[in-house]
Amino acid sequence: MTERFSTVRLDEAPEVTAPDGSAVRPLCVLAGAASFAQFELAPGETAKAVSHATVEEIWFVTSGAGEIWRSQGGREEVTVLEPGICLTIPLGTTFQFRAGAQRLRVVAATVPPWPVNSPDEARPEPGRW
Repeated sequence: MTERFSTVRLDEAPEVTAPDGSAVRPLCVLAGAASFAQFELAPGETAKAVSHATVEEIWFVTSGAGEIWRSQGGREEVTVLEPGICLTIPLGTTFQFRAGAQRLRVVAATVPPWPVNSPDEARPEPGRW
């Protein structure tokens, strides 16, 4: 099977609100494999805590500053978010993130692709903030 090439300009991607409240621009998708998006929080904004039902993510911070809290299986960690930081959110991890004094921008790969028509993918959880 041959898939079509996909090319998306960030400034032309629609902006949607993620279940955690962050602003998301969905970008490219490899059907059945992964999806890619940019998301951001305004200065001082905090996302709602969630866990994912079926997807895992890899994040890379491109600009701004903030923190992310991750909790799984009795372990928890707060990590400073700044440009150049790459981190994972394994399946079953509860997480919450917030921006500092600057707008926080992150790009992320979601594996498998984000299930667009699944309202139950991001499950609300008790958070740290």
